[in-house]
Parts: sequence; structure tokens; C-alpha cells
Amino acid sequence: MNNNIKGNANLKSPSGDLGVLIDGKAISDQVKQEIAAEVEAMVAAGKRRPHLAVIIVGHDGGSETYVAHKVKSCEQVGFTSTKIALEADVTEAELLAKIDQLNKNPELDGFIVQLPLPKHISEQKVIEAIDYRKDVDGFHPINVGRMSIGLPCYVSATPSGIIELLKRYEIPTVGKKCVVIGRSNIVGKPVASLMMQKGYPGDATVTVCHSRTSNLKKICLEADIIIAALGQPEFLTGDMVKPGAVIIDVGTTRVPSATTKSGFRLSGDVKFDEVAPKCSYITPVPGGVGPMTIVSLLKNTLLAAKGEVY
Repeated sequence: MNNNIKGNANLKSPSGDLGVLIDGKAISDQVKQEIAAEVEAMVAAGKRRPHLAVIIVGHDGGSETYVAHKVKSCEQVGFTSTKIALEADVTEAELLAKIDQLNKNPELDGFIVQLPLPKHISEQKVIEAIDYRKDVDGFHPINVGRMSIGLPCYVSATPSGIIELLKRYEIPTVGKKCVVIGRSNIVGKPVASLMMQKGYPGDATVTVCHSRTSNLKKICLEADIIIAALGQPEFLTGDMVKPGAVIIDVGTTRVPSATTKSGFRLSGDVKFDEVAPKCSYITPVPGGVGPMTIVSLLKNTLLAAKGEVY
């Protein structure tokens, strides 16, 4: 199967050049087909199907939606999946005991604990309690540390998805100036590390910007690639982007909308209508980075099942 997809949704810039809308849904569907083929080959060889479990605590609407998507995606690629739903008043000790059970389950390849958690539970303590060899979310300090020095590991899902999009669209990164806006442990820091590592996609010169950065507009105007991951709707505007830049929008903030039945819509960190005409490539919200996040989780689970990392 061809590993590259060229975008067929074009955006006309004021100069008349055509930019490309990066279709994360199409790429995610392609990757799912590849994973499903590998799973069937494993089953044909007498091996068991990869098994992913998800722990969800409480009834946060967004979390329940994400977990439902993960369970459905497991079905699509032929994985076994287990959903473990705990009430919001579960104690930290009870959650840690459940994690210990999953760590010791030899029939389980990987599992995640859906974030955020109730305030009485330490997210960091939970992340560190997960066996790093089953940490398919890639949040454990051992996986983060191994990633930072280029060793095999489970890379956290959103940064991994971004790298996959760049690769499949054959977007040049070597020697390019890349600006990452946002320094979170889940997206900003790991994607910056991946973009500066040797090889492709990578070998970029990376600047990480955040709320304390001065001259942010000037820095962005020098960037060949901008990865916006700060969680502020429409933060990146047209006057911050040079012509021909590649824009990766990680933002997914719910904002009020009079045009949708729910009364809300998803907004990215990029002011799309202003920025898109100036770009060579840009991810939409929704339909860009989002679909790649779950796919990256599936890829990590497949690696775990095949024993290709640890």
C-alpha cells in the first residue's frame, strides 16, 4: 500500500498558488487499513489479537466520547478492547490497585487511563504507576526519556500523529525552522524533541514558544513550520505567518456557535480563514491532527503486541 497521500483539497492563496489541506481523516483511515492487515496476518499465524484496555473515571462528556471512539477504532482494526468504567468517587488507592491488576495481566498488551482525572487523584502518580511496557499513551517518564534521546519507545499519540502526517504528505523538515507554540508534556515538549531528532521527519531547527516568550510574532514569521498547541482558539493569525509556511493546528477547544445544533463547535489554535491562504500546507479543525491521535494509540498497541519495543 502506498504510504503517502497527496492532498486533493486545495486552497488558493492571493498569489494564485495552491496550498494543500492536510486530510487527517484520510490518513487515519489508511493507517487503520494497514494495522488491520497486520492483525489478520498475526491471527493467521496463530497469534492472539492485540488487546487494549481503557480506564475511564467519572462521566466527563468529552472523555466518554473519546473512549467510545477508541473502542470503535479497536473494532475496526480487529483488536480486542476492554473498557473499565469507574465512578468519579473512586479513591486513588482503588484506581492504583486496578492499574496494578492490568500491569500483571499477561493477556493485555497495553492500556491507558483517560485524562483528566477527578481532582482528588494525582494524575502524575497514576501515569507513573502504569508499567512503561504497557504505557501505549507514551506518558510514563521512561518512555518520555527514551524518546528524548532517540531510543525505541511508545511515543505519545498526538506528537506521533503529527510526525506521521508530515511523513505521509512528504513535507520537507530537514534544515527547516520549526516553531512549536506550547510547552505541555503531552504535545509541545515531545513534538519539539521529535522534530529536532536526526532523520526524517526531523532534522529541523526548533524553537519552543510559550506564554512568557517575547517577540512571538517575529519568531513565527521566520518559521517554515508552525505547530500550534497552546489551547487558545484562533491565537495564530495571518499576520504571524510567512507565505508558504506549513501550519499544524493541534487545538480543539469547544466554543459557542449559533450555527450548530449543539450550540458549540470545535475551534483550533489557528485563525483558519486568515492563515490558510498563506500556507503551503495546513491542518483543519476538526479533521486534521485529531483523527491521528487514536491511530497512533493503535500503532503503539500493535507494537506492544508484537514485542517490537520492549
